[in-house]
Amino acid sequence: MEEPRRSLHKHYHDNYYGFPIHDDDELFGRLIMEINQAGLSWETILKKEASFRKAYSNFSIKKVAAYKEADRERLMHDAGIIRNKLKINAAIENAKTIVTLQKEFGSFENWLQQNHPKTKEEWVKLFKKTFKFTGGEIVNEFLMSAGYLPGAHAPGCPVYNIVLKKKPLWAKK
Repeated sequence: MEEPRRSLHKHYHDNYYGFPIHDDDELFGRLIMEINQAGLSWETILKKEASFRKAYSNFSIKKVAAYKEADRERLMHDAGIIRNKLKINAAIENAKTIVTLQKEFGSFENWLQQNHPKTKEEWVKLFKKTFKFTGGEIVNEFLMSAGYLPGAHAPGCPVYNIVLKKKPLWAKK
């Protein structure tokens, strides 16, 4: 792996991957990124993260949930993101779903915590029932990357103990 790619992955691996996320908009942003990664490399998504953030109103759930047809068109013409109609529609519809979950549970994070613990298979079933464009790999990576499922780092990885100190939900007994 050449240096810029290694640096991009290392920064994400060492500072974000597997670390608990407590901000609903950031959880939503991670979900958008994981959905958009389907069929592509994670490197492609990491390179486009700033563009995703800009295109999707800094991952504001409330703003994205209010997107209209003009916003869908804008996103379909934004070369900085993945221009896939199914993925764009999923982001908007999932934002609307999260708004509903926030009203019922207080936050997206609370909804995730109240459904914890679940096996990967149980999570996938729940996500497929609740959200758009959420298959097994997307759900697994989203939950691992946000600290809800183990596996982001092996016990021998130097970042493993740093993540543990942040108290990911999977580590709580």
